Amino acid sequence: MSTPYPFTAIVGQDDLRLGLLLNAVSPAVGGVLVRGEKGTAKSTAVRALAALMPEVAVVPGCRFSCDPASPDPACPDGPHAEAAGVSRAARTVELPVGASEDRLVGALDIERALSEGVKAFEPGLLADAHRGILYVDEVNLLHDHLVDLLLDAAAMGASYVEREGVSVRHAARFLLVGTMNPEEGELRPQLLDRFGLTVEVAASRDTDERVEVVRRRLAYDDDPEGFAARWAEEESALRQRIADARALLPRVVLGDGVLRQIAATCAAFEVDGMRADIVMARTATALAAWAGRDEVTADDVRQAALLALPHRRRRNPFDAPGLDEDKLDQTLDEAGPQDDHDDDDQPDPDPDGGGNDDGGGGGGVPPQADGDRTPPQGQGGEDGDTPSQAPEGTPDAPGRSTGAEQQPVASAEPFRTKMLSVPGLGEGAAGRRSRARTEHGRTTGARRPQGSLTKLHLAATVQAAAPHQRARGRAGRGLVVRRDDLRQATREGREGNLVLFVVDASGSMAARQRMSAVKGAVLSLLLDAYQRRDKVGLVTFRGKEAEVALPPTSSVDAAAARLESLPTGGRTPLAAGLLKAHDVLRVERLRDPSRRPLLVVVTDGRATGGPEPVALAGRAARLHRSEGAASVVVDCESGYVRLGLAGELARELGGTAVTLDELRADSIAGLVKDVTAAGRAA
Repeated sequence: MSTPYPFTAIVGQDDLRLGLLLNAVSPAVGGVLVRGEKGTAKSTAVRALAALMPEVAVVPGCRFSCDPASPDPACPDGPHAEAAGVSRAARTVELPVGASEDRLVGALDIERALSEGVKAFEPGLLADAHRGILYVDEVNLLHDHLVDLLLDAAAMGASYVEREGVSVRHAARFLLVGTMNPEEGELRPQLLDRFGLTVEVAASRDTDERVEVVRRRLAYDDDPEGFAARWAEEESALRQRIADARALLPRVVLGDGVLRQIAATCAAFEVDGMRADIVMARTATALAAWAGRDEVTADDVRQAALLALPHRRRRNPFDAPGLDEDKLDQTLDEAGPQDDHDDDDQPDPDPDGGGNDDGGGGGGVPPQADGDRTPPQGQGGEDGDTPSQAPEGTPDAPGRSTGAEQQPVASAEPFRTKMLSVPGLGEGAAGRRSRARTEHGRTTGARRPQGSLTKLHLAATVQAAAPHQRARGRAGRGLVVRRDDLRQATREGREGNLVLFVVDASGSMAARQRMSAVKGAVLSLLLDAYQRRDKVGLVTFRGKEAEVALPPTSSVDAAAARLESLPTGGRTPLAAGLLKAHDVLRVERLRDPSRRPLLVVVTDGRATGGPEPVALAGRAARLHRSEGAASVVVDCESGYVRLGLAGELARELGGTAVTLDELRADSIAGLVKDVTAAGRAA
């Protein structure tokens, strides 16, 4: 076994270390989510924490780590007779993002269950992590079906394995620790709320600190055991401090005053549910124990809020996490105890003699602006008109465009869109958009299993075994089942797609402030893509060329940020935009051939600039059609006179055209508008 990097040798990252140590002191805090850029010691710190965790007593031979003082009466390895327990180190179990369901919850031998009535169960990672740490690196990339299983286990403290009426249950209480890079996309709100604390990490910009990081890492790589030995004394001292804090924790007093501050803070920041209040109370108590105090103070409450609330305030994926610390301080002051000698008529501008300007002791999330996004204002008059707007009456004329670049305009308010789906049956990553063959969903048939059996089709299995019962010498009421009789259920669910936006940012789109409505529509589609677990990409075209504003990614909020800052102006190189999109899709087919693309072209259909721009755009569109790419054109043309150019482009693509109004889910045009694939359009 390799020697882990010492926890005490980690340079900086105070918030990260504090969040992990508080969970070591009080596992009831509920785990920690570590958000940050790559290369910031996230995984190193989590793996190093295991060496500091106190040992646990387990029943000898129990695969489910039962506590000898109170063994689980429903343990599959039980019942356990009274016996002395054995101590072992707390485990850190890593869940790979590509793990199967059976690897997570365990596997049940269906053949023995049907033929012998024996529950032969092989434990999974949830059983291994019981009374330890379950660590998920890149937790935001975890498949939905695994997220659902984690949510169930975290909520009930137990794991259930069901296979056609045969069930196994075992305890599964663990400390959930996840790391993620926000650039790869956000977490589902349900899983995000299951993490007690969240911390933001970033690489230090201090030269001396960065030098020390490199020096220590090189020394560890050259001699891991020798490096760990040099830090053994500090590790032992930290381990003892954790043990002392754990012993003090039951004696820490959470007074009514600080409890009122906790409730007032959660109410002021409008967090959902009551879990935030409970987590804050447990975190504040752990902070007091960590500091060696037997009473929670207002500073503990403030620190707990910075750790427990930022990730619970997000209302949609475009909101930035964080807290308004001025509002936090004001809320704590208003809810805190008031001194009788304070003169209400003469408020003290600095009642705390300096207040919390130093950050209240450090830790938590660095000061940030409130989570609400403030749209940029227009550059002109009161209505936000830009000074470079063309004279009234000219912008919508065919082939005309504003030549000067205009400043980015704010997007309109997003709305709920109709579901745009790719036709046919795919086999891509689990999601919520298009029909696909999946491991989860409604049963549509049966087949012979390829590899291990995961989803039994009971009726098909019985039907396959029934004709052979006499030849197999069946006697009695039992059914003689052999491996060749087993049938795997085929199921149909939903997949996530690659939604590639091709957005016209030319001068014709900027006319009459249409770009604000266009951005609002694309923002709405991005929000829909987030909810349906899609990857997204953004191609824009204006002036003389097209560019990939955002390569395909799972980070929908990154696409929204690029869209918000998108300038407009110039001619309309529609062909260049379609060809650039073709290049992006070609590369993505090589990277992920099972993920089907959906091309969303947002334009008024005009094509200008260069020789024969309309003919070139038509040829580029037919290139997409020849390769079977599903597509939809969002028609942004406005005014009394409409040329229908977007509809013609949709026909060339072999797709469907929808107007901005038809895109709304509550429009009278219908609830769902399927995209017509190439070859199926006629």
